[in-house]
Amino acid sequence: MFSKKMLWGSFTALVFLTGTSDVTLAEMPAHSSEQTSQFHRIEQPLGLKVGVAIGGLALIGLELWWFLVYKNSES
Repeated sequence: MFSKKMLWGSFTALVFLTGTSDVTLAEMPAHSSEQTSQFHRIEQPLGLKVGVAIGGLALIGLELWWFLVYKNSES
């Protein structure tokens, strides 16, 4: 079912993806003794929001077409 080469490749990829590095992505400042419960709003351009929404809907539509329509037409 699974070859040794495929299993070792998957294991190696998993190690690389979950490996640690010396770079800290989100480090808290040393002087952050006060904690706030508010999130910081990051404004995005309207075109970017619309583009991401259209791209997501297009990918969902493609997936539905692939699994529901395309596979049934071959049978």
